[in-house]
Amino acid sequence: MHTVSASVRSFLLLVLLLLAGPTFASQNTLLVVGDSLSAAYGVPSDTAWVQLLRNRLEQQDTRWQVVNASISGETTDGGLRRLPDLLQQHEPDVVVIELGGNDGLRGFPPDVIESNLSSMIEKVKATGATPVLVGMKIPPNYGQRYTSAFSAIYRDLSDRYNIALVPFFLQGIYGKDGLMQRDGIHPTEKAQPLLLENVWPKLEPVVSEAASRAS
Repeated sequence: MHTVSASVRSFLLLVLLLLAGPTFASQNTLLVVGDSLSAAYGVPSDTAWVQLLRNRLEQQDTRWQVVNASISGETTDGGLRRLPDLLQQHEPDVVVIELGGNDGLRGFPPDVIESNLSSMIEKVKATGATPVLVGMKIPPNYGQRYTSAFSAIYRDLSDRYNIALVPFFLQGIYGKDGLMQRDGIHPTEKAQPLLLENVWPKLEPVVSEAASRAS
């Protein structure tokens, strides 16, 4: 019986690692850049909607990894400043942009919010990744003129860049008993699966297309 020399074994191991390389390289990355609504504010992190998204993708036996770069209190300006480093570090295939709510609650000018989000979208697209925009609305006490202008930001950007839009992240959640925390701003743990269901119909086709391109 012939024995395999150490040098041959090393060579065979190297070949196997080289052959395995494309498998590892084919992993896809989904980056979430959001505020407290995506940063698990006031809820256990393992029940938050981003973790539920991670679980769903894992259950579908895909090679997706989900990176959550959301920060409580984040604005579109902060997201725009952080984005280049995030894109360079994670090299995502899909980027979910869930920002603007804090800008609106602080009464920032709609044109500034739109400009920041527009720049984020362009930076994402410049890397070859696909952006998905998550829309928000502002309570009516801010005045009809401001609330209308704010809501229009997301629709206009979606049309301009031909990207997927979740019309209202808190659809079916905002103002509902048991689904909002006492502050009236943040969804409860019970609402987290609903947040995912609001995002998923727009996100799933993008994820599927990106996975197909990678393969």
